[in-house]
Amino acid sequence: MAGCLWIDMETRSRCDLPSKGIYNYAQDASTDVLCMSYAFDDDEVSTWTPDQPFPDRVKNHAGQIRAHNAAFERLIFWYVLQCNFRLEQFYCTATQARANCLPGSLEDVGRALSSNMRKDHRGSQLIRLLSVPRADGTFNSDPKLLEEMVAYCEQDVRAMRAISKAMRELSDEELADYHVNERINDRGVLLDRPLADAAVRYASVELEEIESLVHDLTKGEIQSVRSPRMKRWVMERVGPQALKMMETYKDGEKKYSIDKSVRANLLAFAEENPDEIPAHVADVIQCADDLWASSVAKFSRLSELSDEEDHRVRGAFVFAGGSATGRASSYGAQVHNFTRKCAADPDAVRNAMVRGHAIVPRFGKRVTDVLRGMLRPALIPAEGKQFVVADWSAIEARVTPWASADPQAEAVLNVFREGKDIYIREAAGIYRIPEEQIGPESDERQIGKVAVLSLGFAGGVGAFSAMGRNYGIFMPESDAKRIVDAWRRANPWAVRYWQKLEEAYTRALRNPGREFPVGRVTYYYDGQHLWYSLPSGRILCYPFAKFEGDEITYVKAAWKPAADAKEWPRARLWRGLACENITQAIANDLLRHSLRECAREGLEVVLHCHDEIVLQSNSDAVESSISKLKQIMCTPPKWAVGLPLKIGVKGMSRYGK
Repeated sequence: MAGCLWIDMETRSRCDLPSKGIYNYAQDASTDVLCMSYAFDDDEVSTWTPDQPFPDRVKNHAGQIRAHNAAFERLIFWYVLQCNFRLEQFYCTATQARANCLPGSLEDVGRALSSNMRKDHRGSQLIRLLSVPRADGTFNSDPKLLEEMVAYCEQDVRAMRAISKAMRELSDEELADYHVNERINDRGVLLDRPLADAAVRYASVELEEIESLVHDLTKGEIQSVRSPRMKRWVMERVGPQALKMMETYKDGEKKYSIDKSVRANLLAFAEENPDEIPAHVADVIQCADDLWASSVAKFSRLSELSDEEDHRVRGAFVFAGGSATGRASSYGAQVHNFTRKCAADPDAVRNAMVRGHAIVPRFGKRVTDVLRGMLRPALIPAEGKQFVVADWSAIEARVTPWASADPQAEAVLNVFREGKDIYIREAAGIYRIPEEQIGPESDERQIGKVAVLSLGFAGGVGAFSAMGRNYGIFMPESDAKRIVDAWRRANPWAVRYWQKLEEAYTRALRNPGREFPVGRVTYYYDGQHLWYSLPSGRILCYPFAKFEGDEITYVKAAWKPAADAKEWPRARLWRGLACENITQAIANDLLRHSLRECAREGLEVVLHCHDEIVLQSNSDAVESSISKLKQIMCTPPKWAVGLPLKIGVKGMSRYGK
């Protein structure tokens, strides 16, 4: 029995890790190991430094290797220490923490698990002193600091081991899915570097002009639309209807926002309502939209992360990054946040950009509009290959009724099984008219679409109105309430499902050690964490759940505590959130299953995003790849029998929609 090797490394390099990413960092010629602390099983921690012979027991280890954010240690082993361990030997304890719905960083998971919330800054101080080069390019080699670094590294191994043993182990399937994700990270995706570099050049000129315009429009009151004063400045100058459009609700509390969707709604509203939003205010909002467009930063980030030799961007996906559901998140490249908008003729835009030609107004009203449309097309297949892009159709609208296991929900599932339009079906239920009377371009169908997208997770008037504005639907609150009530009357299965979820997790919390099934999930409270098992067999939890008055709260891994916080921030569990978490977690299980099957079939996955999978296929095998992917994604796993699945799929010469 080979046992388990626990390991942590401290390194130094002239390559900037935060900007260049771990793949470029590990392969940089200046990267060296300062110390490697390790322990076998429950043995004492030992440390190797480069002035010593490398330990044979480590080099020849054939068992599991555990590290926190294990991709780093894996790549340092491969590229710096020349130890060719198999990828499947690595077990990431950060992934283990996220799979248990806890924070991913070693310090944060320790703080979340402990009553001691003090943040220790010494580790980051030592890294700045020893791992980052000085202004002249040399490194600090102070023996006392190195001795302190070794002690810190050894303590990290002890902490990692203790924390890992205190948590639920990753299941064999979770670990296999982690390895599939790492294979995709290692493969990477090709960046059109000339396009990305051109985009950065165009954007830099535009940003200077925007900042100057904002200063002039606000008469110097706002120096930058990134200022927190921006929202207040707009609120003080718009009419009551526009102000209402800025309302948002979080846990039932009304707040005001000027985020991306609000800005889009205000700009659309301003065109027909200049009395509500004066022209100069609309111009400032437009400037904010342009400046806050993340595409500019994304192009720069993609260019930094791409490999100098082959221009591939690697390490984009954080497995189980969404701690509440287990969904993957993005690191660096942030592909999960890419806008869906794409240029109509990306090749023409690309040619103009790399040659430095004018791109407005030929390809858009503003430079930022054009750049947004080129973000996805900046990712391209390798020479002689094409992308195959597939996404599930209305996946959440299918999973929610299936997860409820309510007999009446079968009527909704049958709409999908028969290939009918779910939005027309919902509109017919809302207005109590035959489906034949609702056209594919009608206002009623649009209302049905908004209802499906906003109300399935116990959303109310606020959720419906906010989603409606995204689709150009504006109506008085009283009318919106009638729509919400009508949708709930037409879908009594959904209301029952939310109620049963609340009853089940509340009863579980009051009866530790007992299981409470509801629909296709089961809740269980172990006296500390509120667990729920999914149809796939995967389990998730609400950590440290407890009653606070009439509410149930839990530790929210995604929230960061304030500097002076005494405990980790807590969130409220309510029926809508429970429903949403279940649906998204099941959808993620479908994605994990499909990625696993793609790996078995030898298909080259280069990207994935919640409901989407992107393959790289030989150009002469695109149709075969489409056929294989369609079979994989439309065939439910054994645990999802009865769930109707459908995809849209096509071959592409550039990533798009």
